[in-house]
Amino acid sequence: MLFGDEHVRRYEETDGEVGHDWQEGVPTLVLTTKGRKTGQDRKFALIYQEDNGNPVIVASKGGAPNHPGWYLNLQENPEVRVQIRADKFTARARTATGEERARLWDKLAAVWPDYNDYQKKTDREIPVVVLERV
Repeated sequence: MLFGDEHVRRYEETDGEVGHDWQEGVPTLVLTTKGRKTGQDRKFALIYQEDNGNPVIVASKGGAPNHPGWYLNLQENPEVRVQIRADKFTARARTATGEERARLWDKLAAVWPDYNDYQKKTDREIPVVVLERV
């Protein structure tokens, strides 16, 4: 199973042939954000689901008390790059709220049930992020 930088590298090298299907039924994408401190590209392989043609991701960080760095980066600069298999595009990230968040949370937790456990481990509301193509 691939993790971290190795996951991103293999995904990019193979246009997602290796890495898109992280586990059976668990698809991943590569998200590229601009580092909020360095301005350098930062890449992450993340579980996603599509909703109305837009990928949706969860800023869980395994239920840690703080948001993941990639989420803090996109709060600073919401324009990101996304790769799903060989499809590479620019997107604008936004955090879902209210009923939309609840609906999307359920959709993602159906693919990765651990998200529900992560939410129980932290006091923060774990963000659900919609990546809208631009």
